[in-house]
Amino acid sequence: MDVDTEKNARPSASGSAHHSIEHGPVAEDRLRRALSPRQVQMIAIGGTIGTGLFLGTGKALATGGPASLLICYAIVGAIVFVTMLCLGEIAAFVPVAGSFCTFSARYVDDAWGFALTWNYWFNDAVSTAADLVALQLVLQYWTDTFPWYALGLIIWFLLVLANIINVRAYGEVEYWLCLLKVVTIVIFIILSIVVNAGANTMHEYIGARNWYLPGAPFVGGIGGFASVFVTASFAYGGTESIAITAGETKDPARQLPRVVKNVFWRIMFFYILSSLMIGLNVPYNYPNLNSKNTRTSPFTIAFSLAGSKVAGSFVNAVILTSVISAGNHALFAGSRLLYTLSVNGHAPKVFSHLTRFQVPWVSVLFTSFISGLLFGASFIGAGQLWTWLQNLVGVSNQLSWISIGIASLRFRAGLKAQGKEHLLPFRNWTYPAGPIIAIVLNSFIVLIQGWSCFSPKFSAVDFVSYYIELPVFALMFVVWKLIKRTKFKRASEMDLVTDVYTKDDIEPEEDGWVGRAKRLGGWLCF
Repeated sequence: MDVDTEKNARPSASGSAHHSIEHGPVAEDRLRRALSPRQVQMIAIGGTIGTGLFLGTGKALATGGPASLLICYAIVGAIVFVTMLCLGEIAAFVPVAGSFCTFSARYVDDAWGFALTWNYWFNDAVSTAADLVALQLVLQYWTDTFPWYALGLIIWFLLVLANIINVRAYGEVEYWLCLLKVVTIVIFIILSIVVNAGANTMHEYIGARNWYLPGAPFVGGIGGFASVFVTASFAYGGTESIAITAGETKDPARQLPRVVKNVFWRIMFFYILSSLMIGLNVPYNYPNLNSKNTRTSPFTIAFSLAGSKVAGSFVNAVILTSVISAGNHALFAGSRLLYTLSVNGHAPKVFSHLTRFQVPWVSVLFTSFISGLLFGASFIGAGQLWTWLQNLVGVSNQLSWISIGIASLRFRAGLKAQGKEHLLPFRNWTYPAGPIIAIVLNSFIVLIQGWSCFSPKFSAVDFVSYYIELPVFALMFVVWKLIKRTKFKRASEMDLVTDVYTKDDIEPEEDGWVGRAKRLGGWLCF
């Protein structure tokens, strides 16, 4: 089906969309809208929580101290929240699987969207493989005899299965994996408060004593602070990918604003409160804290302080599910972006083929195949290649955050020029300062990401590996712009009709106690 045909066809399968054809043409909105509110809310809350929080916080505490840990996670959290407000405003209006990549093409420049989408797709393929490789570290906690690559292949097969059956299968798997992570963090925070108050193996009130250790609360000066800032930006990485589910979410004009609002509480509760409790209960000089090992995870230490004998195994099991969850989400996002590339003419048409359940099966298989190849390259002697591949996509998240800010400014300019601001289902209350702040501060994160290659002495090899993605991105942008002769999108000429959902497309909610019960259940992710 070509693009012209797509723009005049609305999927008719049940569960796909209630968005009727008179509201405008269709390009990408052909996927089945089968993700329920409870699934989308849970994915938004816990979808990208992984080793960055469970293991990365330990290294951050050892490197920068408790104050740097708390401040950096709070600053990056604020940046991410503003960025998500920018994204949520556009995604509620144009809820498509391409999300911020599509928005960059439609509201900035087609060449920018081309470079960003291919870049982020490769990032997802590498991330899926990286999560499979991470299983080795997780499995080593229990045994060295079981072949870790066999576990990786088994998980890889199950992820492909979950993503190719239908989107509800993906959503259900992700729901339960996220629920386990959320429950673990809630237990951790409650337990940390109890431990700090004196219910610990030492039977002592801890309070803020670890903030007054020699060298604390800031460890390593400006270098330590910069290092934690980078660690925090990686921990939040992937938050923006929740918007990719917009193309398969029921009643997106209502649900996506709720998802964006929940991101604030997720940041406050899971990241900032966790960072505070970790800094209070765990000394920065705890042995091997910066090893990113399950045995020295701040979560393991907290459970051990409470007297748990199986703390390590429990936390390791949660990390195992987190790795699987992250791989599941990366494969989902990658396949949807490849589908988007195909629909927009940036990739072969074959990748836009759908199953009868409206799943882009060719995109799922190809993305999983590339991930499988990268997974294989990681253990057949291509270790240096693997390191470079990971660094190549190292700033993908930050490039996406910058692009979201730029797209937000251009999107609002287009709405204003065409007199359509009143149609927005959700407004970004930080506009215009929010998008500008997102662009400036995310650019700052990109610049300081390679701090370690300058300290203690400059390393040219590390510098290239950290920043090589920037010239690659620029090259892709320039080449596509020259080949296709794309032009910067003028506000008066922007496409604000295709795939659009307005306030009028919000489905009416049930009245009475049944409706209230459903809304409460959706808020609680049940």
